[in-house]
Amino acid sequence: MEYGTIWSEDFYNAYFLNCLKRLLQSGSISPDVSHVHRDDGSEVPGDVAKIGIESARKLRAQRAIMGIFDGGRMGMYNAMILAELLQPLVIYKKRLNLSSLYAKMQTVSDIEAGKVFNWLEAKGMRFHLGASKETSLTESQIMHQCKMPIAALRIADEFGCALIEIQYQQGLEDLRPASDLAEGPFNNIDRPLVCHEETKSKQFPGEALPHFNEAVECAGVDALITNRVWRQLGYPPETTLHGIKWGRRLKGDGIDESVWVFDISASIPAAHIDGGYSEAVSERQLPVYFRLGGGTLKGVSKPGSIAWSRLFIEGGKLKWDIELGKAVKLPKEETEERSNLTNREWPMMHTELKGGTRGQMMARHEANHIQVAYAPDEKRARRTLYAKAAAMNELGVDAYICGRV
Repeated sequence: MEYGTIWSEDFYNAYFLNCLKRLLQSGSISPDVSHVHRDDGSEVPGDVAKIGIESARKLRAQRAIMGIFDGGRMGMYNAMILAELLQPLVIYKKRLNLSSLYAKMQTVSDIEAGKVFNWLEAKGMRFHLGASKETSLTESQIMHQCKMPIAALRIADEFGCALIEIQYQQGLEDLRPASDLAEGPFNNIDRPLVCHEETKSKQFPGEALPHFNEAVECAGVDALITNRVWRQLGYPPETTLHGIKWGRRLKGDGIDESVWVFDISASIPAAHIDGGYSEAVSERQLPVYFRLGGGTLKGVSKPGSIAWSRLFIEGGKLKWDIELGKAVKLPKEETEERSNLTNREWPMMHTELKGGTRGQMMARHEANHIQVAYAPDEKRARRTLYAKAAAMNELGVDAYICGRV
């Protein structure tokens, strides 16, 4: 049988059963991906193409180091990029060790960690605290978490990393609380200040340092290129991974569309949250994932125009999709239900997309995660799509556009 994907809500509906029957009879299925077309550059406005190409050429000239703490530990084969595919983009892996991160955390003082905690509280972020460390979030857990962003940024600065990754629950879960509280602020320009431990010079001041979790290298490369293109366009560069979970059609309150659930384990940049840090909440990660606890950076994403993209490997080549959409605001009851049907400790985005059915979306989904970034409005979201497509083509990655532009 040939490889193929079938998506279904319950695996009993006619669509799934017909696809499965066809697979068993013929040995293959050909899902409808007619909503996707190859970007050959002919649609790209000249000034936008110039911005994308210039961003790609700057990346090539400057080169970039991707710092990965124990890459591959989570076992997702399609999340890893072989060196021979990555090096033509002039992005190189620096293989770091979680043991080094743990050791560096031991050098961070309680005073430094306390400053991070106080900064988040001063911004209005709320922490759902309890008494039992086995089942609740505690101040001690948060203090341990607040040492991680300081340690990780110092290591990134030491090795000249342009982006970094932390292995989420696989690696330090028996030594330290979860990494989530560190991950969201990395991708945010407005975040606690970190200084060199000896010279006291500021590290990555006024910058979002692209971060990707779960060792999803494809999403990491995508985040870096998003960061460079958005900055070249003059747009806020905050970006985040999301998982595509599920969607259903909603009607009412000004909405008559299929609305997707995008969420991520388990933090996003505060710039993506409706209300920023003041509407961000930290809840304890479930004990089944993190015995030692730790809080998330949870919030509902603000309404606005977005571009989502995914980098993946197919036929031994890097390929890349992009699509426009918008994050929307849903009634509180609907938001609560969606949160309870996924992981309520995690941040979430309610998303309308520009074309393609639910089945088409999942038939094309060959990536573990997608990248999502905002644009100031729909018109400028189109500029991000075309500019980033031009950058990808310039870097030698096959670029595809999904849905309507």
